[in-house]
Amino acid sequence: MLAHLLDALFPKRCAGCGAGPWPFCGVCRGELIVLHPPWCLRCGAPAPSPVGSCRDCPPSALALARAPFGFDGPVRRAVHRLKFSGWRPVAGALGDAMVAVWSEAPFEPDAVTWVPLSRARLAARGYDQARSLAEAVAPQLGLPARRLLARTADPGPQARRGGSARRDAMRGVFASAARPPERVLLVDDVLTTGATASACAQALLDAGAAQVALLAAARAVSSLRGGAQAEGAPGRPILGDGLVSGSVVAPGRGSSAVDASRGRSDPRKPTLGR
Repeated sequence: MLAHLLDALFPKRCAGCGAGPWPFCGVCRGELIVLHPPWCLRCGAPAPSPVGSCRDCPPSALALARAPFGFDGPVRRAVHRLKFSGWRPVAGALGDAMVAVWSEAPFEPDAVTWVPLSRARLAARGYDQARSLAEAVAPQLGLPARRLLARTADPGPQARRGGSARRDAMRGVFASAARPPERVLLVDDVLTTGATASACAQALLDAGAAQVALLAAARAVSSLRGGAQAEGAPGRPILGDGLVSGSVVAPGRGSSAVDASRGRSDPRKPTLGR
């Protein structure tokens, strides 16, 4: 009752622009970078044709990785609102898309866990955004969300570090907090180099897990850098000069922005709810 009253008094706004309807307004939907096949079968990075691995693959401790969106535009802003501005319902909206992209992944986990925040960041934010995403995803997958990891150190912000420096910084930062099941689905907000998720995966493997896969809300992608823009997709280049704002990130498949402008929805887009 109280939740409905609060929704009526303070309606949710678009997680991308903060002004339109929830969860993403029509304009922001048209700018979403949706990742789907053809892609790297291991990490889900876009590719002209299916490949077994690619230069965007995270370290080998992760058996598989998937994310529904490229980390730019409305999704980037939505993730930042979740992390830094207390927009906790964003976890539910992004979680729906994460479940959609995971639905055909060749990996059947026994439990869901998350990349834990440091104590200082948890105290400052009041909640762990990766845990919020995990708890949005797990019920839809029919799996328990379990705290399996603990952070033993905080190497500081990683944004300005390259892949090798990130891997060095994250080595030994995580430890097992409970005995993991055989197959674990690790959840995080953004996949960049995979250094943090790989360090988590290694801790789980050392504690007895057989395989660990990663499901993130968004990812940075370099696979299409070098000028191969999605055919017919308008807008500015992002993440280098390959992916295009409004593209569904599949060469030759057109633009979701174009579909949106014509009043059609793109059936390949993950569901966004709540």
